Order: sequence, then structure tokens, then C-alpha cells
Amino acid sequence: MQSNLLVKQATGVSAFLLAGLAITYSLVEMPGIMMIFIGVWAVIVITLLIKSNVISKPQFPAVMYLLVMTTFLNQSVLNIHVGFFSIFLYRLVLIAAVIVFLFHAIKERNLPQFWNQLNVKGILLFLLFWMAYGSVSLLWAKSIIEGIKSLILLGMGITFVFLAVFTFRKMTSLFLFYGIWMFMTVFLMVIGLINHFAHIQLPTSTLYGGPEYKLSYPTSVFFNQNDFATFLTISFFFYLALTKNSKHVFLKTTSILLAIICVYLIYLTDSRASLLGVMIGLLVYMFILLPRFLKKMAVTIGSTVFLLSTIVFFGKLVDLYNASTINLSNGMLPSNVARLNLLKNTLQYILDSFGFGVGAGNISFYLKNESIYPTNNVVEVHNWLAEIMGNFGIGILLGYITMYAYLFIRLYKFYRVGRNRNQKGLLEACMMGLIGFAVSSISPSSISNLFFHWVFLGLVISTVSVLKDTKNQHQHEKSY
Repeated sequence: MQSNLLVKQATGVSAFLLAGLAITYSLVEMPGIMMIFIGVWAVIVITLLIKSNVISKPQFPAVMYLLVMTTFLNQSVLNIHVGFFSIFLYRLVLIAAVIVFLFHAIKERNLPQFWNQLNVKGILLFLLFWMAYGSVSLLWAKSIIEGIKSLILLGMGITFVFLAVFTFRKMTSLFLFYGIWMFMTVFLMVIGLINHFAHIQLPTSTLYGGPEYKLSYPTSVFFNQNDFATFLTISFFFYLALTKNSKHVFLKTTSILLAIICVYLIYLTDSRASLLGVMIGLLVYMFILLPRFLKKMAVTIGSTVFLLSTIVFFGKLVDLYNASTINLSNGMLPSNVARLNLLKNTLQYILDSFGFGVGAGNISFYLKNESIYPTNNVVEVHNWLAEIMGNFGIGILLGYITMYAYLFIRLYKFYRVGRNRNQKGLLEACMMGLIGFAVSSISPSSISNLFFHWVFLGLVISTVSVLKDTKNQHQHEKSY
């Protein structure tokens, strides 16, 4: 009891200090350097508080839960610009979490034990290799500043994944992680509905202060509506999985209503890729739920429909490609043509770099300064896989795809084994979230600055790590 009380006190005071810092910055015109000083002080105080009350006990997950919650606030609460870098609330908490974890690992001298207990070492080693390769790629990058910015974002994302895997090692922790995501999404959707009906945008949105006809797009705490739509695509399947697997009528009713609101908000964003992600995810979801004897029939029908669709739309694809070869020096290209040219430029850069990529964070620099095909002055790839390939090369792209496919396959294998409703719900949410994100990730201009991608990966990788542990595979949880 005393231990739990100390945890609550530490977490509460931490949240209070950080919230006070954010409000002070928002209401008072204070120099950025002063806010940085106060921010560093707050992180130190929080770290010392947790060290004195919690670090000697296995309560580090409390800090991680706080970190997970702050990631959903994005930069809406605190945003301090320091040169080319910005400090957000979750970044301050991330720094505190790293300090606490390192202190705990050094004090207990159990980091090797932590590592040996993990069942996803290959994935973590790939992420470290990705970071190392990105650092080496600065040797041939034309913009070192853009490269450093990209590596900072990549490093923070990978750091979160490591912290998540080291911390969330029980099914109960994963369920709470899953619950925090759905709980925080409710607040983001409320903000999105306010965006639409009241035509009010947060200052962090690119639509803030924009023309009236654009103010109805829901952006919530994100830069634009496409980023929000991609986030909602993942959240939709979280709610849908809860609807299917919960035993309680209230939870079923609430979650299905929230899932419907997700789709409604995605529709309001005009993000066709996210709507497509929802539809494809639903098709995969229905396929997984089919009895085994119907799956062969579904595969046959699906293959036939895909083949017929390819034949029907092949001519349009050819026309689209031909249109992209026309250089309109005095006119604007259709958005589809401009996006195709973004991909063509990226492929050309890959060929010119012999498959090694143009260097971390430099694909936007090339599109801005050395564009081969016209793109309507758009300097972001608008395709996550192409962004990885353009910046880091074919090797890292193949590694990411392999990791992604491995995670889905492992989740599906776990799902096929008889499990309780709680675990099935989490597995379905993770699997369909992977499908939905893979499709909708062509909607945002860039994924590298969307931290929820790494939060989601942290949940998925942690789930695979826990379920690969035979002890946890037989652990029984009470149904929620």
C-alpha cells in the first residue's frame, strides 16, 4: 500500500509540475531560454522525486504510463523552439523516463538480465542498426542539419520502443497501455469534433488562422487533418476489437460508438488513404474471423476480384503515368500526378545513390532543391515506405518491411492458439492496426515526426515479446 501511494504521489507531482510549466509558457511571454532552464529543472526534480520514492521498487511502469499519456498531447500543450529543434511535453517526460531507467539499471546492475529476458532481440538490433546506418549516412548527406533533425526524431522513437519493451513485460501492463491509447483518443476526437462544428483550430495546426472554408477540417492536436486521420485509422480498430471481445454491454456500446466517430472524423478529413485503410483492414479482419473451410473460398474470390480490378483500372494507371511525364511549367498538376512524381523522384534518387539513400532526413532537401519531375512545390514524399527508402536506402526499407511482416505473422500465430478474450482483443487490435497504418501511411506528408507511430510499434513489439514468453502464454487474466 505504501509503495502504491508513493507511486501515485510521484506521478501526480510529476504531472503537476509539467502541466504548470506548460501553462506558464502558454500564458506568460517568457524567453525561450528561461523556459528551457525551467524545463530542465522540472525534469531533474521529477527524476529525483521518482528516484527517492520509486526507483528502489519495481514501479518504473508508472513513469512510462505518464509518458504514454503525454505522447497523445503532441505539441499542443508545450512547444518551445530551440534553433531547429522543438521541446514538447512528451519529450521532457521521455528524457525523465530515460534518466530513471538508466539509474535503475545501473543501481540494480540487471540490464543484461533485462536483455536476456527479451524475445524480440532481432527487432531491437535492427532498430539500433537503423540508427547507426542513419548516423553514417550523414557522411554523404547534403544537409547535415536536416540529417541531425531526422536522427533525433528516429532516436526518440527507437528509445520509446526500447523503454516499452523493457518495461511492459506482463499482459496486465499491455492491457493498461491499450486502455490508455483508447482513453486518450476520446479527448483527441472531442477536439476534432470541436474543430469541425465550431471552426476552431489549435495554434499547432497548419489550419490555424487559415481561410474559413478550411477551419472545419478536424486536426485535433496534429499538424493537419491527414496526420489525424492516420492516427484515427489505428484507433478505429482498437475500439472495434474491444467491441468484439468485451463481455460488458456498456463497453461494447461505448466502443462501437467511438469506432463510428473515428470513421466519421476520418471522412471529414477527406483522407482517402485512411478510409481505404479502414476498408482494407475490415476485409482482413473479416477474413481472419472466417472459419477455416471458408477462407480458401474467400482467397479465391478475393484473387479474382483483384485480378479483374487490375484489368479494369490498368488503363487509368497508364494514363496517370503518362500524365506525370508532362512537365507543366506554367500550370499546377493534379494531386495524383504530383504524388506519382514524388515517387518517381525518390526512385531516381535511389538509383543515383546506388540504393544507399540520400542520407537521413535529406529526401525533402532533394525534392526542394533537385527535383527532376514537377511536384507542385511539394517537398515531402507523402509515402512512409518511400520516405524510408529515399532517406536510408533499400536495405533499411527491406529490414523495416521484414520487421513489419514478422510482427503481423507472429501476432496471427498467437491468435490462432486458443486464448482468452482479453488477449484476443489485444491481438486483433494490433494486427488490424498494422494493416490500417500500412495503408493510411501514404496520407501524411511525413511519418517521421508522428510519434504515435512509435508508440504503436512499442505496443506491438512489447506484445510479441510478452507472448513469446511461455510463462506469460499460460497466464490467465480476468475478462474486462
